[in-house]
Amino acid sequence: MPATKSTPDIIMIVVTLMLLSIGIIMVYSASADLGLYKFDDAFFFAKRQLLFAGVGIAAMFFIMNINYMTWRVWSKILLIICFVLLIAVLVPGIGMVRGGARSWIGVGAFSIQPSEFMKLAMITFLAKYLSEHQKKITSLKKGLVPTLGLVMIAFGMIMLQPDLGTGAVMVGTSIVMVFVAGARISHFVGMALIGLIGLAGLIISAPYRIKRITSFLDPWSDPLGSGFQIIQSLYSLGPGGLLGLGLGQSRQKFGYLPEPQTDFIFAILSEELGFIGAIFVLILFSLLLWRGIRIALGAPDLFGSFLAIGIIGMVAIQVMINIGVVTGLMPVTGITLPFLSYGGSSLTLMLASIGVILNISRYSRY
Repeated sequence: MPATKSTPDIIMIVVTLMLLSIGIIMVYSASADLGLYKFDDAFFFAKRQLLFAGVGIAAMFFIMNINYMTWRVWSKILLIICFVLLIAVLVPGIGMVRGGARSWIGVGAFSIQPSEFMKLAMITFLAKYLSEHQKKITSLKKGLVPTLGLVMIAFGMIMLQPDLGTGAVMVGTSIVMVFVAGARISHFVGMALIGLIGLAGLIISAPYRIKRITSFLDPWSDPLGSGFQIIQSLYSLGPGGLLGLGLGQSRQKFGYLPEPQTDFIFAILSEELGFIGAIFVLILFSLLLWRGIRIALGAPDLFGSFLAIGIIGMVAIQVMINIGVVTGLMPVTGITLPFLSYGGSSLTLMLASIGVILNISRYSRY
C-alpha cells in the first residue's frame, strides 16, 4: 500500500460541508411552521438535523482516517448484519411503522433505517467481490447472475417493508458497479427485460404504485389525490423565478406541500432562492461527482476504485431521482436529497460514506 497523502481531498470536504450547511438552513426554513404547529417549537426539525449532522461529521472525519482496506475485511460481516436487521425490522414490536412502511428500528423518535445502511454494506461487498472476480463478471452464469441475484434478495427484503425508493437506489448503484467492472451490455439488455417484467408485477400488485405512475404522467387528472404532491412541487418551482421569493418566504411550505423538509426540500429551495440557488446546488453536486470519479480512477487497487465509484454512484442516483421527482420528470419515490433533506439515517450514512471516499483519496493517484 503506497504512503498516504498529508491531507485528503479538500475540495470534496468543502463541497460536502457547503451542501450540509445549505441543507440545515433549508430544513429550518421549510419546517419552522410545521414544527411550531406540531411540536410548539419552530426549531424542532432544525435542532435534530444539527444533531444528525454533528454525528455524521464526526463519523466522516473518523472514517476518513480508517484505512479503506479495513472495509474489505469486514464487508461480509457488515452485509450479514444488515440482512439480520432487514429481517428484524419486519418483526412486530421491533420494527416501527411510519408513513405506511415498516422500515425503522429504534425507541421513540430516535431510530435507524436498516435499508439505508444496506446500501453501503452492499456497495462494500460488491467492491470486494468484483475486485476479486472481475473476469467472471463477463459470464452470465458465473458472474452476473450470482452477483445481481444477491442484490435482488436484498431488494426483495426491502420491498417487504415496503420501500421501493431505497431498494431502487441500491439496485441502480449495484448495476453501475457491475457495468464499470466490465459486464456485457447484451447481458444487461436481457436482465433489463426481466427487471421490467418484475417492476410491472410490483406496480400491478399495489394499487398505490399504479396511481403514482398515473399521477406522474398526468398529475392534473387527480389534483387532490395522487397528483397532489407533484402539482404542489411545481407550484413551488414556478414562482421562484430567477432570484426566488427570499429565504423563509416560501408559500408552499404552509400546509400545501406535504413534508417539505424531506423529499421535496429542493422545491422549497427553488421557490425561496430561485433558479440561481437551484443551479448553485446542482453545481455543488456536480463538483462532488467529479471529485468522486477522479478519486475512483486514481485509486491504487480495484477494491478502492469500485468502492469509490459505488459510493459516488449512490449519491448521484439519489440526486437524479429526487430532483426528477420534484420537477415532475419521475414518479414520487420517497427518495431524500443527499445532505439537504431532513433525516437521521440517510444523512449519517451519506456523511460516513464520504468519509470512506476521503480515505481513498489519501492513496489515490490523481
